[in-house]
Amino acid sequence: MRIAKPILLVSTPIGVTFGLIEAWRVGAWLGTLMLALLGVLSGFSWLTVRRIRSERHGETRDER
Repeated sequence: MRIAKPILLVSTPIGVTFGLIEAWRVGAWLGTLMLALLGVLSGFSWLTVRRIRSERHGETRDER
């Protein structure tokens, strides 16, 4: 686990970048769709992290 975690943290963004480049080479529409999918997944991940952090601090949206 000590070696696997840093390797994954480095290789995943590199693989995603190469995947986007190859998708764009196949067709611009495919690259655009993949970029949109990555944007949606990143947004949901950000919302999840934000929710977890706010609940850790004891505040919820209703209390604001």
